Amino acid sequence: MIVEINRERALELIEKSAKAIAERRMASPAILAIESLRPLNFLGSQIMYFLAPFAQIIFNPKEYEEFAAMIEKDEYIHLLLKRIDELDIEYFAEERKQSKLKRQRKWKRVKENITKIFKKNKKNGGKV
Repeated sequence: MIVEINRERALELIEKSAKAIAERRMASPAILAIESLRPLNFLGSQIMYFLAPFAQIIFNPKEYEEFAAMIEKDEYIHLLLKRIDELDIEYFAEERKQSKLKRQRKWKRVKENITKIFKKNKKNGGKV
């Protein structure tokens, strides 16, 4: 049974899927996989229909079929990618900022140590 999906429902599924991916810190691999398989989105949806009887054991059958219908359209794939990226930035912006500050501090200490070594070396007449 092939399901038709309206835009509002597709946007709900996109939001739900993007949140699940971003919360698990899988945004980069997911975006890479989706982008690389983008030309095959119709084929992917057909494979999902084929695997539906087995997937219904794990997933909600209605949502699974709606998701399969959604990924047939390139427009929804683009919206999914965009939303995954937005949520990833939103969820982990502060963490990335802190990590960047740590790297900058570490690099500053390394530079200071190198400067000290060269100043010491200069005082000793170029001997190590």
